[in-house]
Amino acid sequence: MQTRTQDTSQYGLDYISGLLRMNETRNISSIARAAGVPEQNMQQFISDSPWSGSDLVSVLQQDIGCHPQFQQESVLLIDESADEKAGKHSSGAGRQHNGRLGKIEMSQVGVFLSLTNQGYHTWVDGELYFPDKWFTDAYAKKRKRIDMPKERIFATKLELALQMTKRVHENGLPFCAIDCDSLYGRAGWLRDSFDQEGFEYYADVPSNTVVYLSPPLVTYPKNKKGESAKTPEIIGLAYTVKELRHRSQAQWETITLRPNERGMLKAKFAHLRVWTVRDDGSLRPEWLLIRRSKRTTYTLSNAPETISLLTMAQRKSQRYFIERSNQDAKSELGWDEFQAIKYRAWEHNLALTIMASWFIAETKLEWAQKYERDPELLEKYETDVLPRLSVANVRELLRATMPLPQLTPLEAAELVIKHLDNRTRSRKSRLKKALSP
Repeated sequence: MQTRTQDTSQYGLDYISGLLRMNETRNISSIARAAGVPEQNMQQFISDSPWSGSDLVSVLQQDIGCHPQFQQESVLLIDESADEKAGKHSSGAGRQHNGRLGKIEMSQVGVFLSLTNQGYHTWVDGELYFPDKWFTDAYAKKRKRIDMPKERIFATKLELALQMTKRVHENGLPFCAIDCDSLYGRAGWLRDSFDQEGFEYYADVPSNTVVYLSPPLVTYPKNKKGESAKTPEIIGLAYTVKELRHRSQAQWETITLRPNERGMLKAKFAHLRVWTVRDDGSLRPEWLLIRRSKRTTYTLSNAPETISLLTMAQRKSQRYFIERSNQDAKSELGWDEFQAIKYRAWEHNLALTIMASWFIAETKLEWAQKYERDPELLEKYETDVLPRLSVANVRELLRATMPLPQLTPLEAAELVIKHLDNRTRSRKSRLKKALSP
């Protein structure tokens, strides 16, 4: 956060402090007021200051990767998350699918990576998704308004995910496998790209995904002119992954995964060697991993042939923790309360939110190491597992040791006057636009 002219790190500390300690309205202005700094200064720090959010994220990735907790058997998780937006001027905003709302809505969508190991998890990277219309001539003024970098080109969510996985690997973040849902997993080219990079993947696929139990014959029949067809003809017995759930080759095992609110989470698993066919006609041997609990999920993996079902089940079943990371970022760190127009603001907020997320995870790890669990508590509570610190617990401890300042009556009055002034000016602006020819 050092620029050519000044050190703005204190604003960064103030901003993270606000994310961690405030309970609501964690926007730039509110955080500035809580920190006792001029709102304009904080707005400039987040939206316009030239410090590099990506450089900070890179440093954080290296710091996370050096922690002993994440040295072995960490799993990298991919997921997207949408935030509803009232207007269409925010970077990347557009009518697109919002998973939380379950419908198409004006939203801003990010693709995120989280790293997890034995229940500890933290955001490690993210990219803002821009719908393709943002790169049309019609959006030239909008791109200028948000200060979109000229080198930014359209990339699908899948392409953003691949870019980030390569990036964190290059930054030394250790992980033994990648987990992703069917939005990403159904793309054979993405699975192939992971494989080419040497990444072991566990990619969910739809139940109608076609596979083969033995390598099919792929041919390109010739037409009457002797020209080979562009589309291959595949000769072999095809199955949807759903049909293989009841095959005799599927040997089911009940595996205990992790503790949850109701005791221990268990599920039944089976795995089969299958072959999949890419659009270019090439064959790929993969594992089909089937998980059956409340619902049945199907996962394709390039894990080694010698891998155990237990290891596959454990690595595949980590996706819960990116859902947890995304929810923590929104409910505990104010991610969905962020309000800004510029692209740089989104990047800066991401970097500082990742830092806050890592601070939470590191605090939980230090607490577990410093305060060992008393085995007698298991007997006292008549339970088999004692809970860990939650994100909310860490934030309560912070608020106790670093209480937020309270507004004086004069400050409260000034804040009310400012809000009334802003509302009046906003109404005046809308009326002026409505009356203009």
